[in-house]
Amino acid sequence: MRSTGFRRTFVALSVCSLALTASACGSGDDSASGKTRITVNCMPPKSAKVDRAFFEEEVAAFEKQNPDIDVVAHDAFPCQDPKTFDAKLAGGQMEDVFYTYFTDARHVVDIGQAADLTPYVKELKSYGTLQRQLRDVYTVDGKVYGIPRTGYSMGLIYNRALFEKAGLDPDRPPATWDELRAAAKKIAALGDGTVGYADYSAQNQGGWHFTAELYSQGGDVVSDDGKKATVDTPEGRAVLQNLHDMRWTDDSMGSKQLLVINDVQQMMGSGKLGMYLSAPDNIPILVKEKGGDYQDLALAPMPGGQGTLIGGDGYMFDKNASPAQIRAGLKWLDHMFLTPGDGFLGDYARAKKQDAPVGLPEPRLFTGAADTKDQQVKKANANVPVENYQSFLDGNQNLDMKIEPPHAQQIYSVLDGVVSAVLTKEDADIDRLLKDASAKIDGILARG
Repeated sequence: MRSTGFRRTFVALSVCSLALTASACGSGDDSASGKTRITVNCMPPKSAKVDRAFFEEEVAAFEKQNPDIDVVAHDAFPCQDPKTFDAKLAGGQMEDVFYTYFTDARHVVDIGQAADLTPYVKELKSYGTLQRQLRDVYTVDGKVYGIPRTGYSMGLIYNRALFEKAGLDPDRPPATWDELRAAAKKIAALGDGTVGYADYSAQNQGGWHFTAELYSQGGDVVSDDGKKATVDTPEGRAVLQNLHDMRWTDDSMGSKQLLVINDVQQMMGSGKLGMYLSAPDNIPILVKEKGGDYQDLALAPMPGGQGTLIGGDGYMFDKNASPAQIRAGLKWLDHMFLTPGDGFLGDYARAKKQDAPVGLPEPRLFTGAADTKDQQVKKANANVPVENYQSFLDGNQNLDMKIEPPHAQQIYSVLDGVVSAVLTKEDADIDRLLKDASAKIDGILARG
């Protein structure tokens, strides 16, 4: 899954419908004008005025610098619609340069719909500066099939004001699940409807968070070869037992369950929730949409100290894109997204002028000198309390960064039932739940 609010962009349904011919979305061969024409998606819609203006500014600047390239952008909300994604690919109706979640990269390659970028990737100036673990998402059998655009990792969002009110040190967030449980009890004891810790348990989001919590304990959802479930383990039981005990023994998770992300964000924004798992991108949503205050919101690494779930997005190229279109598309990606401190997502000075949040700890795409430059420009334009996120930045250095499992949504659907059972039934049989879930996941993996 992606973390809601992960991109600063807010994007709208593709103008390419399945009723259009293939040439309406993809650009085919180079145009008769002598220019190389590329279609791209994930342009912000007109309703997102600021982001739309930024995007159009950058496209215009790119075309001015590259007068031999014509960029035709399509808006899309969401950038990738699961209901039409595979059909567009199979029908040859995908843009030349198209958006994908990390979890879909391997699938696109497996069904033979992605262009091999390996012969051209050396022309992408930024490629060597990108974090290897993000590049590896789009590398299959040694060949490069896509370029990461942004990435996130899960952490613990917490309310500093509630920590202080409960007698906890807001500068020392819980580093283990035992410490989190103890903190949640103290926060819940404040009363007046205050919840210590909240978690998702519906719409596949419970399975998503179970996965992140399992990673934090050092476990995994599937085996390294992707053939067997690995949830029926001591680590899997530890995740569920902890949730069960906080819910039923400590009463620190509140009585309302089957929560989804919007429910939890509303609780945090209203000042009635102490902690929940999320990525940094949730913080602006909590402030701008849910009534929260940047000063009260802080971010810590995943409790447990073992690992965290990472996700993100990037761009792949249609299998029928010409060499000229691939080269043009790579230039466009460099300009728009992959130049430290510049471009659509990286022009922090421009973002600050429009009151967009600058200074959140992620996304962090680059390494070495490129990362240093990007962080310097971000820090110079920061308009949020960056000190509230230092614990997250420091702690992440020691965690194993793990992407979502294969067939993530199907697996999350199975695990949703496990988490919801534990949070809604005091006598839930954890061993039986994990055994049944393991068998169902094995079936998903066997079907490929």
